[in-house]
Amino acid sequence: MKIIKRKVKTLYTRSRIPGIEWSVNQYVGCQFACKYCYAKEIVRREEPWSSWVEVKVNAPDLARKRVKGTILMSSVSDPYQPIEAKLKLTRSVLRFMDKRNELMILTKSPLVVRDVSILKLFPTVEVGLTVNSFEGKEKKLFEPLTPIQRARINALKALHEEGIKNYAFISPIIPGITDVEAIIRETRDFVNWYFLEFLNLKKAGEEFRKNLEEEFPESYAVLTDYDKFTSYLRSIKDVLKRLNVRVEGIETHK
Repeated sequence: MKIIKRKVKTLYTRSRIPGIEWSVNQYVGCQFACKYCYAKEIVRREEPWSSWVEVKVNAPDLARKRVKGTILMSSVSDPYQPIEAKLKLTRSVLRFMDKRNELMILTKSPLVVRDVSILKLFPTVEVGLTVNSFEGKEKKLFEPLTPIQRARINALKALHEEGIKNYAFISPIIPGITDVEAIIRETRDFVNWYFLEFLNLKKAGEEFRKNLEEEFPESYAVLTDYDKFTSYLRSIKDVLKRLNVRVEGIETHK
């Protein structure tokens, strides 16, 4: 893993994500190496994605700025990827960040629970964990280096018990693999709300599309056929209605 340390002029960047005004990426690149990740299409380097991580060493100083609007940490990396356990850069950014800022965190790592004491200092903060049912063969193919699902679900429960508002980011949804109903049934007693995102097949890259078609042809067929996808989406909406949980949005990438 190549670690690239650099100083930057700003930490807060304007976001094009609906409902998010700012993004904060103290890291760029990600050690989790999710095969479907579309950040690799946004941040391009000569080295292969997940073979490097850029570390913004002066991020804590830049975090002091007061900004208005919701901040997402992070959009092109995971703020709690493995390197964070040693560097504690995310922790330092949180310590120095103006606590009046409205903060939303998204991660695949239970390491976020480490920083509960700092998160409690923010009047407006929500922490999300990505969950997607990937285990066994699916996890090995799609995201072999990420924390297991059980650890993420336990983190959501721990955040709830500590009084931190949380959300489950069910992503990427791959028909026949991601069990949306099972995830919600298991977590609805300690999750504040949900956001659903289908696999962005186009930006996942040619290699991933090929592997998905070969290993899970039925899933691939649903994602690429308009009528099949529409029917599947309708079934997901029926599940959400039946379970009566708060859902902030569904991103289909269609």
